[in-house]
Amino acid sequence: MGNATRLVRPRTVTGDGEGLVSRGGLLWLGEAADRSGLTTGLSQVLAGVPRRRHDPGVGLAQLVVALADGAECLSDLDALRGQPQLFGPVLSRSSAQRAFEALGPAELRRLAGARRNARAVAWEAGAGPDSDEATIDLDATIVRTKADKEDAAPTHKHTYGHHPHLAMLAETGEVLAGMFRPGNAGANNAADHVVVLAAAIDQLPDVWQAGHLAGDDPAAATRKLLVRTDSAGASHWFAQECRDRNLGFSLGYWIDGRVRDALLLVQEEDWEPAREAGGRVRDGAQVAEITALVNLDAWPTGTRLIVRRERPHPGAQLSLFDTIEGLRHTAFITDTPEQDLDLAALDLRHRRRGRAEQIIRDTKACGLARLPFDGAANNDRWMQLTFTANDLLCWARRISLIGPLRRATPKTIRHRLLHIAAHTSPRRLRLDATWPWTNDLLDARDRLKTRLKTPPPHTVPIRPAIHPGL
Repeated sequence: MGNATRLVRPRTVTGDGEGLVSRGGLLWLGEAADRSGLTTGLSQVLAGVPRRRHDPGVGLAQLVVALADGAECLSDLDALRGQPQLFGPVLSRSSAQRAFEALGPAELRRLAGARRNARAVAWEAGAGPDSDEATIDLDATIVRTKADKEDAAPTHKHTYGHHPHLAMLAETGEVLAGMFRPGNAGANNAADHVVVLAAAIDQLPDVWQAGHLAGDDPAAATRKLLVRTDSAGASHWFAQECRDRNLGFSLGYWIDGRVRDALLLVQEEDWEPAREAGGRVRDGAQVAEITALVNLDAWPTGTRLIVRRERPHPGAQLSLFDTIEGLRHTAFITDTPEQDLDLAALDLRHRRRGRAEQIIRDTKACGLARLPFDGAANNDRWMQLTFTANDLLCWARRISLIGPLRRATPKTIRHRLLHIAAHTSPRRLRLDATWPWTNDLLDARDRLKTRLKTPPPHTVPIRPAIHPGL
C-alpha cells in the first residue's frame, strides 16, 4: 500500500516518549485563573475543609479548567492527573468527590463571591463590556437527564430532565447566575426571574451595581443596564422589579386577542422597515408601535408595545391569525423612550436576544449538557462550576485573543489552542513549533501576563454573594 492511499504515515508506534503533554494550551487557562484571583478564591471557599495532601479549593480550580476543556464528570480529571509535568498534583477521584460534596450552602455563597471578585479583576483587565452599557439576558434551558435523577421531571418539550434558569451578559458571554430547577418548572415563573436577576446584579463589579440595587437613587447609576427576556418574562412583577432597580427592560409579549384587535387597526403606512446590523433594511420585515391601541396601564409608566411582522420562514409554526394574514407576528414591550432609539433599532436590539442561545450552547459545552450526579444538590454544585468554567474561557478569550479567536466557541478554542502538544521540563514548556496556532497561543499568553497582573495571594476577602435557591 503506497503512502497516497494511507490514512496515517507512521508505521511504527512506541510508548517510550518522555516529558510530553497533549494539552499544553491549558497552561494559558490556568494562568488566567491564577492571575484573576479565581484559584486563590476557590482555595478560600474550602478553607475550612480538612486537608489531607492537597488543597481541596485548588482541586476545584483544576476541575473548572477540566470543565473548560470539555470534562463531563469528576473522573475526567484523569486527563489532568495524567500530565503532572503541567498541572502538578491533582486530586484523586475520592478526594475530588469529598471536595465537591464539601460545597454546602455557605460554601456556595462564598463560591459566588469568589466568582464576583475574579470577575472584577478580569473586567479591569479588559474582559468586561466595551462600553458603559450592558444587557442581561434571562432564559431557561432544558437539560435532558435520566428519569432516576432527583428532581428530574417531564419537560414542556416532551423530554425528561431539568429546566435551569440562567442570567447571562450578552456583551461578554458570561453566565452571571443560574437557578437549578426540576424539568417541569415553568418558564414564566415571575419569582424565579426576580431571584435570578438579583443574583446576576450581585455578580457585577461594584461600579456596575451602583444604582441598580432595589431602592437605589437613579442618579447613582453610572452604568446603564438593560434586561431582556422572551415572553415568559413578561410579568407585571418582573417589569416593576426592573423599574425598582433602575434597569431598562425589553420583554417579549404575547400575541393575544387585544394585540390582534389592535393590529387590525394599524394602517399600512404605519409600518416601518425593519433593519439589520449596519443599517441594512431587512427584506420582508416591518415594525409598528401599537402602544396607543392596547391598554398598558398595569405596566410601569412609559411602557411601549412594539410589533414586528415578517414573511415566515419554511417550517415556521403560525397561529390562525398569522395564517390568515400570511405573515408571522411577534411583539415586545420596552420602557426605552422614543427619543433614545427608533422602532427599527429597538426591534434589532430585542432580536439580538438570540445571543442568549449561543451562551447557553457554550455553557453546555463546558459541562452543563450533562448532570452526572443522582442528587439535585450535587447537580446544582456542578452547574455552578460549569458557569465558572464558561466565564474563565470568556475572560481569557476577551483579555488576550484577537481576531476571530476572540469570538471562538469552546470547541474551537480547545481544538486550536488548548490541545497543543508540548515538551516539558521542570521550568520550561516547549510548544509544538509546527502547530498552526502556536504563535497565537504565545501571543495570547504575553497579553494575558501584561494586562492581568497577579493579585497578592489571600488579600482579597470573599464577601458571600447571592446563590439562587438558597
